[in-house]
Amino acid sequence: MTATGILQNYSYSAISRCIQSQTRLSSRKYATELRRRALPTEEPVIETFSAPSRPKPIFMPPRRRLPSDRRTWPIAVALAALGVGSWAAFFGYVTNETKATSSVVRQILRTTSKDSSLHRILGEEVVPQPEWWLNGRPRIRGELNQLQGKIDLSMRLQGSRGSVRKAQGIPYEILRFKVIADDGSVVEVDPHAADL
Repeated sequence: MTATGILQNYSYSAISRCIQSQTRLSSRKYATELRRRALPTEEPVIETFSAPSRPKPIFMPPRRRLPSDRRTWPIAVALAALGVGSWAAFFGYVTNETKATSSVVRQILRTTSKDSSLHRILGEEVVPQPEWWLNGRPRIRGELNQLQGKIDLSMRLQGSRGSVRKAQGIPYEILRFKVIADDGSVVEVDPHAADL
């Protein structure tokens, strides 16, 4: 093939590519180009009904049986009893706490701690008996109504009589002092030897 043949062949293929791209551009559709609807040529058909329409079928899921009340009522009763019991315990604790921190109870405790006749019966340190379930507060029974002037309280008191430690701040009294050696021999030590 000669140079002119190659050139003619090249120019022919370039021209054919140019024509193909022109036809592609002319057949391209743009987004702004809308198709127009053809106008109806005949009149629309109007449908009339001579009887009422039938209801359409509705899908109904299969019915499931509800749970039996026989199995759930003991749980409901237990939960109700637990709720009422918790409320009553909380109300009792709050009522007792209000009585224990009142000025009337503080005055009663000051009076009992200084009474000499109580010291002879209960011991030197007279304090209210704490309860573990009331967080160390004493249990106070009775009515405390300061607005109407009705005060009728009762509580347990304890003293140091019968206790090893007579009062707070006083050292313990040693009742028995025993030393056991490694070989098993036992030595009884006099607890009052340090006092001499």
